[in-house]
Amino acid sequence: MAEPSFEVPAQVREFMEKSVEQARSAFETFAGAAHAAVSSVEQVLPAGAKEVSGKVFAHSQANIEATFDFAKKLANAKDAQEFMQLHSDFVKAKIETIQNQAKELGDAVQKAVSGTIGKSSELS
Repeated sequence: MAEPSFEVPAQVREFMEKSVEQARSAFETFAGAAHAAVSSVEQVLPAGAKEVSGKVFAHSQANIEATFDFAKKLANAKDAQEFMQLHSDFVKAKIETIQNQAKELGDAVQKAVSGTIGKSSELS
């Protein structure tokens, strides 16, 4: 007995793809404004805090871009099997990415704190 196949109609895929692109465009506008706001505040932050802030912003932007790319792939999925495979691949990739980002961010925070502690002990 053949398994039932669910196929997403082309019109629905086109609508979903346009929606993802509109959301991406809106996000890029927001991200540009957020980056400008963060940049103006970073001028008064210590160097270590600037590095941490930059990493947080870069990681956030990369994660959101990856999610938009994933949504676009989902919009083009032809059936439930492809949808599930895309989802599985995305989750695996995000787990690895988040682990790497957490380590990188932890290292930057540790470096920033060490630099701050070293400077404060020099002042004593």
